[in-house]
Amino acid sequence: MSTTTSDTSNQQPEESLALVVRQLPKDLLLIVFIHGFKGTDSTFETFPSRLQHILSESMGDVPVECTVFPAYEVNNAAVVRFADWLTTLTVQKEVANGGGAGRVNIVLCGHSMGGLLAADSLLEFVNSRPDKSAPLWPKIIACIAFDTPYLGLHPFVFKNSATKAVEYASAAHTFVSDAYSFFKGSENSAATTPKPALPQITAAVSESSSTSGWAKWAPAAYAVGGAMIAGAAYMRRDDVTSGYSWASDHMKYVGNLWDEKAMHERVESLLAAHVNHGIVFKTFYVSLPASPPAHPNTRTFVVLPPRSSPAFPHYHPAPNCVATDEVQAHTGMFKPGSNDGYYQLGLATAQTIREAVMKS
Repeated sequence: MSTTTSDTSNQQPEESLALVVRQLPKDLLLIVFIHGFKGTDSTFETFPSRLQHILSESMGDVPVECTVFPAYEVNNAAVVRFADWLTTLTVQKEVANGGGAGRVNIVLCGHSMGGLLAADSLLEFVNSRPDKSAPLWPKIIACIAFDTPYLGLHPFVFKNSATKAVEYASAAHTFVSDAYSFFKGSENSAATTPKPALPQITAAVSESSSTSGWAKWAPAAYAVGGAMIAGAAYMRRDDVTSGYSWASDHMKYVGNLWDEKAMHERVESLLAAHVNHGIVFKTFYVSLPASPPAHPNTRTFVVLPPRSSPAFPHYHPAPNCVATDEVQAHTGMFKPGSNDGYYQLGLATAQTIREAVMKS
């Protein structure tokens, strides 16, 4: 009876082993995105799907999936909720992939506050293992942060927002004053006994601004002759308050996490996880170029570690030359229309993930 070359009984042991290895399922690469302060499920726009395409095309037959952690509120239960969600998802993916426990490589990608949640969850998994010599499960191979204030918000975020507010307020004040002058001047020219316009304008503006500031500008604009002026004043009011309110609300919202000692301890623990467990830790931070004389130096949304710090090599700039301020650069990080470094950020993220997979 003839035999075929496919008969494994006639194969050498090395050939049989190679066949088994080829038949084993590849470890799934699962990338989990976590939005930040006031973020939503759509915070990352199309960034996850683009990243999944790049990795699928550049990593051969390694299966790649990107998913976004559902919207959440940042509180003391956030880490527990995320940990429960991630463990459940990991089991589901391991079963579906047919590889068993530890066959799903997980990358946590957090934007802003999401990076804090990713870091705290990772450290919880590392520290809560019953056997410290056991491998980490879920198998997290990287913690990538996008403009996460691990060491705090840069104080210039508030300074620059306040400066912009003053500029807008001055421009809007001039706009309303000129409009009032125009309408009152027209009325006075038609009157039998005209009165000087300037004192009336001065009195009206002083009364309006001294009463309640922005809240009274719209009614004052209506009084001098038009809804269009009121609408313009109202829109300016949004511009003035948006940047500063966002930054100050951010501080209030996460105030319990903004402890200097705790912040440094978190970063130190992430560095230890990198050294002891090979978990890649990297932070991409927005960087706005200098624009003298108003901004003689490069601007960032987050505080950077000193160059002498062991954490500094884990921080990488994500340049944005089109955003007008740090808050806009931060919130528009995943929008190509407001971030000219969007595509480069995607490529750099993909490279970081590939390196993490190679090390795992």
